[in-house]
Amino acid sequence: MDIAGAVAGAFQMDEESWRRHANPWSVWTRFAALPLMLLAIWSRVWIGWWCLLPIGAVVIWLFVNPSAFPPVEHPRSWAAKGIYGERAWVHERDQVSPEHRRVLRFLVAAGLCGFALIAWGLIALRLWPTVFGTTVLIMAQLWRIDRFVQLWENSAR
Repeated sequence: MDIAGAVAGAFQMDEESWRRHANPWSVWTRFAALPLMLLAIWSRVWIGWWCLLPIGAVVIWLFVNPSAFPPVEHPRSWAAKGIYGERAWVHERDQVSPEHRRVLRFLVAAGLCGFALIAWGLIALRLWPTVFGTTVLIMAQLWRIDRFVQLWENSAR
């Protein structure tokens, strides 16, 4: 099992969960959780160990989120097509072109670089690596979703 399959397994993503996660509200509220998580971690400076409460709340939300919204049966929005494409990537990887695989590997690497910058910024309490890393991570994720949209639209034809 690869990383994407392991993540899907950790979130217990069955077919119903994938359809619910394809709801644009699910996608965009997950993006909104990132700054909340960063603020919760940074809040250790102001509230000490109490920061674990908002961190825990964000973590719980990230696990509940994929099943919190009504399912999307026929993807029409960009976000829904992206999630349907991600599902295809996880379940039918052998049917994905080498070009998509190459770009998706690059985007995972870019996202990991962004995550490393975020970690450095949060540990050292430095604003610029936190903000820059967040920007890199979000841009990589948006581009990744866009590639999944292309994957979905190419397979739906």
